[in-house]
Amino acid sequence: MTAVTQQAPSDSMPEQIARAAAHVAAGGLLALPTDTVYGLGVRADDADAVSRLLAAKGRGRSMPPPVLIAGVSQLDGVVAHVPEGARALMETFWPGALTLVLDAAPSLGWDLGETGGTIAVRMPDHPLALALLHATGPMAVTSANATGRPPATDAAGVRAAFPGRVVDAGDAAAGGPATADILLLDGGPTPGSVPSTIVSLAGTAAQAPAVLREGVITRAQLEGVGA
Repeated sequence: MTAVTQQAPSDSMPEQIARAAAHVAAGGLLALPTDTVYGLGVRADDADAVSRLLAAKGRGRSMPPPVLIAGVSQLDGVVAHVPEGARALMETFWPGALTLVLDAAPSLGWDLGETGGTIAVRMPDHPLALALLHATGPMAVTSANATGRPPATDAAGVRAAFPGRVVDAGDAAAGGPATADILLLDGGPTPGSVPSTIVSLAGTAAQAPAVLREGVITRAQLEGVGA
């Protein structure tokens, strides 16, 4: 698995995570590091925030964002069930760069767009992202860039993708601007611009997983666990 490049931890990081979590809880957009690229995310259960996320991305409802989680327990009430093949992949590649498309729980009231009754979920292998997700719960997260542009792999890339809209959580925690359109949790550069691999195990694919996008994790690695 690709190692995550991390910046040295700072004494203010817990405060920054707390401020980022509060920003997300209030419906704000947050740019955060992951083990692949920087993401732009909101609370998954906040339909208005998801709409603002899609607008910032320049993306329509036909391309719903995936959901990042801090652990398998956060799938309770989110997915209808976890097929045995999905469980094997989770045990092998989570936390990591594998997104799984599963059947959404029938009672799930989230509006992520035109999902067709499915939901894409991933547990990232990044300490800041996981700390944040433990505080916020599941977040709808898409890569931090305008649609059609390269994903951001560092804080400078996030600022360039959304000019004039980004305030660093460290500045805010230190008494800087109290509000921001997009708050940035700076975790240093990410490993590169290769996204996560996406595998569907929804519907009939539960018994015959389908690779929708090959990313960091290769088909050969997936086949090694029977996917």
